[in-house]
Amino acid sequence: MTYTLSIGKRVPLADVASTAVSATPVAIDDTVRERVHASRRTLEKFVAEERVIYGVNTSMGGFVNYLVPVTMARQLQENLLNAVATNVGAHLDDTTVRAIMTSRIVSLSRGNSAISLTNLDKLIAVRNSGVVPCVPEKGSLGTSGDLGPLAAIALVCIGQWKARLNGEVLPGAEALKQVGLEPMELSFKEGLALINGTSGMVGLGSLNITRARRLLETYLLVSALSVEGLAGKTKPFDPRVHALKPHKGQQAVATFLYETLADSTLAVDELDTEHLLSSEMGDTAKAGSQSIEDAYSIRCTPQILGPVVDSLASIEQVVEDELNSSNDNPLVDPDEAEVFHNGHFHGQYVAMAMDHLAIAMTTLMNLSNRRVDRFLDKTNSEGLPAFLCKEDPGLRLGLMGGQFMTASLTAETRAKCMPMSIQSLTSTGDFQDIVSFGFVAARRAAEVLENVAHVVAFELLCAAQAVDIRGIEGLSPATRRLYEKTREVVPYLDHDVTITEYVEELAQRLLSEPGLG
Repeated sequence: MTYTLSIGKRVPLADVASTAVSATPVAIDDTVRERVHASRRTLEKFVAEERVIYGVNTSMGGFVNYLVPVTMARQLQENLLNAVATNVGAHLDDTTVRAIMTSRIVSLSRGNSAISLTNLDKLIAVRNSGVVPCVPEKGSLGTSGDLGPLAAIALVCIGQWKARLNGEVLPGAEALKQVGLEPMELSFKEGLALINGTSGMVGLGSLNITRARRLLETYLLVSALSVEGLAGKTKPFDPRVHALKPHKGQQAVATFLYETLADSTLAVDELDTEHLLSSEMGDTAKAGSQSIEDAYSIRCTPQILGPVVDSLASIEQVVEDELNSSNDNPLVDPDEAEVFHNGHFHGQYVAMAMDHLAIAMTTLMNLSNRRVDRFLDKTNSEGLPAFLCKEDPGLRLGLMGGQFMTASLTAETRAKCMPMSIQSLTSTGDFQDIVSFGFVAARRAAEVLENVAHVVAFELLCAAQAVDIRGIEGLSPATRRLYEKTREVVPYLDHDVTITEYVEELAQRLLSEPGLG
């Protein structure tokens, strides 16, 4: 199966993520080939007319004022790639690199970047070949595009730098030779076309958003299971009261919880509590046996997760718009027969979206962290044993230690929510004087997602332990399915064991399996 790009066909973010994970080949159809060729022909016409165009017959960045004859085009473009390939640190994994390459191919396939068809075909061939350029993760400004990450990819395409092939790191030229590919030969503008765009942050962002959506969708069901585990009341989720506050995400979360818990006997009907308390009423003030309302981490779930739902929809729209854009400079529009010097490479949209993603998912984590505390504190768990340790308490410590991990990850993750999109520093002789740090924001959002998934995994482990103690026959059909899938990974814990592997396995399932419940 091949994923084929076509002019006028919008590419969903989820498709970038799925083709990267599965290593599905990508291709372009004849509409793309015609448009790309038209853009290149238009630029060649401008060169013949001796128009002065950035990156074609001028130098770049802080040397923008230097004029360079087109006879030196190949040397200029290769010098550009080598000069900006300055990222450092650990190398991105294969899936992330494929997502970045696919994002760049999507942008170039819009036919406004004036890359030659020959070199676009070679970029696609490298993407499909199993050759994975080694891309160091740190060092991108996210303005003038993700120059460092994209240059590492482009260098391999011209037979330089290094790449992975079948798990082995090889010189770029050798990797291409082993898969039968000839290196690119760059002409004017083509180095810029390969690196001067936001495809690094978009590729990583597509993976982040896909994982975040999976985690959020499952977390709604985890929330329902936690309501059951904590004997929470369902009336606060009644859609009738949420109709009085018209936030779409809030209403969606409330409706989901209300309907999911409709058949549960572990969740509490508030009217039953009201009748009980009414029977306890006397002539003097005294404590009732139960409370008429639950704590915020149960009762306010729609008001807390609703903004996360709405934010994720907005974030996905922004990054998908960026994916389906021409985002390099200059752009050559064959329809207008014009070249446009522009700033489409600036990653502020994606930088802010990734910062918002980190904040949204940390909000979810805050909720999960508070529920973990309620599960483990016998004074707040509606009758559950301390630390969910029913058998041999004191001799055993139960799930006490898991809260150490969740508290630590929650604190660490909150610190990662300082926005990168406002951290601009000037560079390049004050030419790139305001930058986005979008790739850094996307990388940090990926770290946030990993942390959040581990905290949620422990909440799920606690919820499953709690409903086992209360009696799983009272679960709703939907939460029963989630409970059973959880029990495929972790058993009921009636003895103390190291739970690290259980938590890690659940976390990876939360991020990688759509609809875990």
